[in-house]
Order: sequence, then C-alpha cells, then structure tokens
Amino acid sequence: MLSKTMEEALNRQVNREFYSAYLYLAMSAYFESAGMKGFAQWMRIQSKEERMHGEKIYDYILARGGKIALGDIEAPRAKWTSAGKVFEEVVSHEQKVTGMIHALVDLAIREKDHASFEMLQWFVKEQVEEEASAGDVLNQINVLGDVVGHLFWLDHELGKRE
Repeated sequence: MLSKTMEEALNRQVNREFYSAYLYLAMSAYFESAGMKGFAQWMRIQSKEERMHGEKIYDYILARGGKIALGDIEAPRAKWTSAGKVFEEVVSHEQKVTGMIHALVDLAIREKDHASFEMLQWFVKEQVEEEASAGDVLNQINVLGDVVGHLFWLDHELGKRE
C-alpha cells in the first residue's frame, strides 16, 4: 500500500506527464502550421510517449491500492520563434522532469517504499534517453543553423521517427 505522501506525489507526477504530452502536442501543432511535418511527427510521437508515462504511473498507483486524483492540466504556450527555440525548451523541460523523477526517487527512499523505488528506476533510465534524444536534435539544429534550407533536410530525417 502506498503512503499518502507517495500517493499524492505520484498523482502530481501523472499530471506533469500529461502536461508534457500537452506541451509536445502544442509544439507539434506549431510545426504543422509552419509546414514542418517531420518536426511535427517527432513531437507527436513524443507527446504519445509522455501520455504513456502518465498512464504507467496511473496504473502503478492503482496496483498499489492508491486513489487517483486527476487535476487540471495547464495550457501550454502555442507559439515559438524557431525550431531551435522549441528544442531549447524541450531540453530544458526534460531536464526539469528529470529533477521531478529524482525527487520522487528521494521520496521513495525516505518512505522506505522499495516497490515505488524500483518502479521509478524505469523513469530514471527513460529520462536519460529523453534528454539525449532532445539534445541530439537541438545539437543538429545548432550545427546546421536555424536556416530553412538546412532545416528541410532535418525535417525529412525527423519525419522517419516511428
């Protein structure tokens, strides 16, 4: 059984994961409106992954006999000035989420909640991948320059993500 403190913290993280999904969906819409379908595809898939993360924690709360408490999801911004600015925000956001996951791990340790600690290890590893993936795209944008002709090639490459 989850402690009340752990249950509340995990419910907050469900909300944060769904906010991440909402943010990435907004970024996908931004890229769609800019005619950058590959970037939009990359962000759409990222949004789906974040929903899956939220559902994974949701299912875990239920499996441990906890209660789900869904809260409002903050509306994300809808406009950016460039692909580079979008991915700077993605990298920053993923770093913030990593901090949130680490705080949950710290809480699990304090609560002596070994099951939650173990479940959260998947997220610790996942965040390494999330930061690296977004960082790779940002590095490519920085190397290519946030120039339309160069971004056309990258847009094509990002569109291959499944």
